[in-house]
Amino acid sequence: MAARLQHNSRTKDTMGSSARAKGPVLGLIAGLVATIVVDLIMMGFLLFRGQPAENGFAVIGDTAAGFFSLFGIALAGGVLPGVVWHYLIGLAFGVIFGTAVTRFDALRLTSMKKSVGLGILYTEIMSIPMLVQVPIFLKGTASDTAGLLGFFLVMHAMWGLLLGVIVGYSLRSEMAARQE
Repeated sequence: MAARLQHNSRTKDTMGSSARAKGPVLGLIAGLVATIVVDLIMMGFLLFRGQPAENGFAVIGDTAAGFFSLFGIALAGGVLPGVVWHYLIGLAFGVIFGTAVTRFDALRLTSMKKSVGLGILYTEIMSIPMLVQVPIFLKGTASDTAGLLGFFLVMHAMWGLLLGVIVGYSLRSEMAARQE
């Protein structure tokens, strides 16, 4: 029993040190690009529906203010805080993704299909705790809440797709080297 098998999920050979160093930076860039693209789509969709383009940011800002109020922290809600929170979270999620896929063997991006799938799965899982707060703090009708959550799930899936494509495409030389 002394010779127990051990598995280290942080295999040294997962990716070269250059890829590990690039991971957080690529994630940061991908998070920024994905956030900008999704914001443009969101604003266009809202305008198409006859709503103010900034409504999505107001929801984010108001939800964040409601969340922090639980801890006795008074924060302003509204559009500007919503923009700030949205970009901070987008950048942070991008860095975490880029770091994880270059450091953990199980998350290694071996194909574009895996990159996209992991990007979407990661984004949806990470965003669920924030999405469930929207109906709690904004107290909309059931149908409004369902529509809003559905819209956010689709937008986050697009964000995750972009994240996966950008990081996966940027790491393609490392992916190819590992497959040889």
